[in-house]
Amino acid sequence: MAFVSVTRLRVRSPEFLDAFIVDAIAADEQARAAPGNLGVEVLGEVTNAYWTKSVWVDRAAMRAFMTSGHHAETMPRLRGWCDEAHVAHWDQEAEALPTWAEAHRRLVGEGRRSAVDAPTAAHESMDIPAPAVA
Repeated sequence: MAFVSVTRLRVRSPEFLDAFIVDAIAADEQARAAPGNLGVEVLGEVTNAYWTKSVWVDRAAMRAFMTSGHHAETMPRLRGWCDEAHVAHWDQEAEALPTWAEAHRRLVGEGRRSAVDAPTAAHESMDIPAPAVA
């Protein structure tokens, strides 16, 4: 059984975008190299929304990544940088990444809000548009 993590973050102002991108790239590299990682995919949208989906051997492997290194250093800054932040986790039989459609369905149906300092109405209502996938 594999463990899936999906996030969607929306950067609230262009002034935070460069720092966010630098940290996001470092966290992506950390995830790909982390013990127990089975796959990572990232999607950026023109609305400054950024999606991640990752698959892990288990919840413990994901938590070890999440609470260490660059990712752990970046997480506190997201509260000020983002005005929308949502996350969903679930177990699945397959070790493959879910589709973006499945990631969206789970985020809307089973996800939760992460704390942000300046939430939008969409953040509060969990009004999450489907990812713009070509």
